Amino acid sequence: MFDVDPWTFLTILGLGVITAITRGFFFFSSKPWSLPHWAQRGLQYAPIAALSAVVIPEVVMTQGQLIGTWLDARLFAAAAGSVWFAWQRSVLGTILAGMAVYLPLHIGLGW
Repeated sequence: MFDVDPWTFLTILGLGVITAITRGFFFFSSKPWSLPHWAQRGLQYAPIAALSAVVIPEVVMTQGQLIGTWLDARLFAAAAGSVWFAWQRSVLGTILAGMAVYLPLHIGLGW
């Protein structure tokens, strides 16, 4: 039915075993363990760092180049969203404020 090369089969089997071992590593130990304090503290900043790494280049770059003008709707939308979040601490409000600024500038003025 399937004509599978033995090396391909062994590779898939090996990757499956490695995945099961690494994902089940925490269940193999009989005693509970915790991360060191410095690691726990560092993980608190991981979501912020990841979000910044994705959002900031999207706001300030176009096709791999820094934007060359202030007439870009993304800059004003990011500023409006930042001001809203600093004022209200609402994620949904931040998105709505940013889009309320972005859409008229982008669609209406063509920025």
